[in-house]
Amino acid sequence: MVEWVGIGIIEGRLAPGEVLSSVELARQFNSSRTPVREALMLLEQEGLVEIRARRRPRVAEPSLKEVQDTYRVRQNLLALGARLVVQSATDADIEEVGRQVAGLRRMADAGQVDTYFWAHVDLQEFLMQVAGNSILKQILDSLALRTLVLRHRSLSQPGRLKESVEDQERLYRAYVDRDADLAAALMAGSTLSALRAIERSHAETSTRT
Repeated sequence: MVEWVGIGIIEGRLAPGEVLSSVELARQFNSSRTPVREALMLLEQEGLVEIRARRRPRVAEPSLKEVQDTYRVRQNLLALGARLVVQSATDADIEEVGRQVAGLRRMADAGQVDTYFWAHVDLQEFLMQVAGNSILKQILDSLALRTLVLRHRSLSQPGRLKESVEDQERLYRAYVDRDADLAAALMAGSTLSALRAIERSHAETSTRT
């Protein structure tokens, strides 16, 4: 149940602000309301669900300021991670990065947003393992679920798949060249581009409403 609701929020099938009825979820999963409440409380701890007194649980809807703050922190953490990858990666590690990036290209060309998104998540997980800094990985993992929603929302914007895969290809070439400064700059720029896509989407939504 936690996984179903969590993935639904991440992939946008459950929209920000949408009410999560414990009665309907209990009926859907053929369970009592107690495990449903426990699941929603767990998702609240991860920042995916909002539970307020005397109100029904809702899908979390972070403010634009919270999104911007999250991305600025993530931008610097990932730039450090890219620098460490260059310093720590073996030739075999870099070959694996190339294989995964080639897969991302195929998915992007096919317009497969969800498939691309989860493959990109796998790539970043692999890169952080290669970076070899357990504290950095712990900090990124602590932000993981909150940022997954935002990252998927960014990739869903028009033109973002193409931009994203081109960023990954440039990063791969920086890893091949063992250029730590370039890799860090490219990673920071890629993260900033994702934020800009979300900001544009937020502005368009605000204009329509």
